[in-house]
Amino acid sequence: MALMEVHYSSFAMGSNISLNVFVPTPGSSEAITDINASPKYDYCRGLPVLYLLHGAFGDAFSWIRYSNIDRYAQDRGIVVVMASAENSFYQNLKGGRRYYDFFTEELPTFIQNVFPVSRDPARTYIAGFSMGGYGAWYLANRRPDLFSKAASMSGALNIASVISNPPEGVFPLESAFADVRDQDGSYRMEGSRYDLKTLIAENHQRGCLPRLYQAVGKKDILYEDNLAMRDWVRSQGIALTYEEGPGAHDWDFWDEYIRHILDWLLED
Repeated sequence: MALMEVHYSSFAMGSNISLNVFVPTPGSSEAITDINASPKYDYCRGLPVLYLLHGAFGDAFSWIRYSNIDRYAQDRGIVVVMASAENSFYQNLKGGRRYYDFFTEELPTFIQNVFPVSRDPARTYIAGFSMGGYGAWYLANRRPDLFSKAASMSGALNIASVISNPPEGVFPLESAFADVRDQDGSYRMEGSRYDLKTLIAENHQRGCLPRLYQAVGKKDILYEDNLAMRDWVRSQGIALTYEEGPGAHDWDFWDEYIRHILDWLLED
């Protein structure tokens, strides 16, 4: 597995940024001459790619520091891209960094032209936990032409509930959701372009809904919100791969279930 830390000047960010990319490479038991003899290393065709998102207070290094994603990706032959989004909920910030544009336009274009990844949306995926779980479903449903599968772990999927009483000063809500902010300081999230139910229902009606995966621990602080989202999705007649198990809102759970997600992503 090759780990590449990339630094470049981003137009969407308006500054230099850092991101991390894992690329599967032949291991100690594999001859370098076999590099294109196996579909696992078919760089000419392009490898499947996962854009892996972090949660609040995380960054491009969270998955590297706290999980074994490198081994899991190497075993399965998938490229993993990790970039920072601060606490933005993966939105364009008013007068600031344009995270939505970055993750749906600039970053995929950069990755596709620099790394040996597939340009086929059928082999392009997105996943994340907590804020990144919302981000994965949100970005995939805003851009179903780009991502064919989206996976959430411990996702902040009920965005209206999550931001109704946030810790003061933690999230840039006025910048991220300025167009749905009322004069009294509340946010009209339901039915807006930030509302996952609205996006999912619209894509389902148009026949372009990405395949969805959801996992949550039974002791997670967002467990009830996740159950409500699961029940709503199924009530719409939408196929959903759902898993739950022992665990809380922590890396023990996410490190276990990212393996489930990788296997689900790579199913035929």
